[in-house]
Amino acid sequence: MRFFVKRAPRAGVTVASASALSVMLSRWENGHVDVTDLGYRQLFREFYGRTNEELGFPADVENDGIEELRDRLLVARSIDHSTLELFQSQINNLRNSDQHFGAIEILDQLNNLVRQIESVRTFSVSAMHRERLAAILTDARTLAGWTALDRGSQLQAWQYHEDAKVSAREADSPYLLAHATAQQAVILLDIGEPAAAVELLEHARYVAENRAPSLLRTWLAAAHGEGLAAAGRHDESLQAFDQAHALMPSDPIDPQMPFLLLNDGHLSRWRGNALLRLGNQDAINSLEAAARELDSSPRAAVRGQLSMYVDLAFAYAAAGDTRGAVDYARKARQLATRIGSDRQRQRLSTLVLPDFGRTGIA
Repeated sequence: MRFFVKRAPRAGVTVASASALSVMLSRWENGHVDVTDLGYRQLFREFYGRTNEELGFPADVENDGIEELRDRLLVARSIDHSTLELFQSQINNLRNSDQHFGAIEILDQLNNLVRQIESVRTFSVSAMHRERLAAILTDARTLAGWTALDRGSQLQAWQYHEDAKVSAREADSPYLLAHATAQQAVILLDIGEPAAAVELLEHARYVAENRAPSLLRTWLAAAHGEGLAAAGRHDESLQAFDQAHALMPSDPIDPQMPFLLLNDGHLSRWRGNALLRLGNQDAINSLEAAARELDSSPRAAVRGQLSMYVDLAFAYAAAGDTRGAVDYARKARQLATRIGSDRQRQRLSTLVLPDFGRTGIA
């Protein structure tokens, strides 16, 4: 109710009073009344980070027939270079918002944007436009999949990445395909399937080999290192991170790949996460070094900082330092609540402190 009342004015949605909402929510939750108002559906999607289908809302009814087909073909024909750039700009703006504020309010916007681009591409007959639309769609789908994962919807995240791989192939882009494949492997790590994740990551590196810029190959090597660490392959994991450091370009910013945010601080954080998974005592040193760099960096993504705080909480707990674990867990919990990261709240709920047991932080 608090979310609805606070968020509604910014979303352009009119909601009932708090007392009326209490009655309405009770009737919705008990299945006595369907949620038919589109504004309320939007707020539910944002709050839970789920789609209409996942929430059990009826699918939107669309007209069909010859006139509908002609209308959609006409819309697709109206697409020009400026429209394509507008789509990409919208994705970049949402990515920037995600990096600074998290996924709590952008996932529903991404879902709608993906559907819009999918519709245009489906009815476009221009080969040149379809290829460019497929590349833009891949970018949108991987971003939507990543934010869905952060909101705790592994199934939605998986489907977005599967769709992203399809559109990457239509875009004839090995580097987009490699990125979507490697990012999908993180979902497997989250659900406890490290061997399958490593297999995907190896395939991603094969796809990108000699066909992708060094920045992407750096990112893929580090992602591979994380997967190998989760699988308990200590030496191979550290070798992958050594390869990542060797591949890192002097300028780690590539306008052609705005989805990659990577520098020495991010690599240190990633390596620290791998060392933590491996039970290596150097994890704290690597993560603290990353914290010093990323906390003062204007390019640090808020989700990366959150992941680092959670890793540090676990690292200090593993080292028997209750105070350090509690301090970082508190910082992580506050940040996770602010950006709506269900994924990291889930991790925090499993933190066990020396002498105190499960913290219950969620």
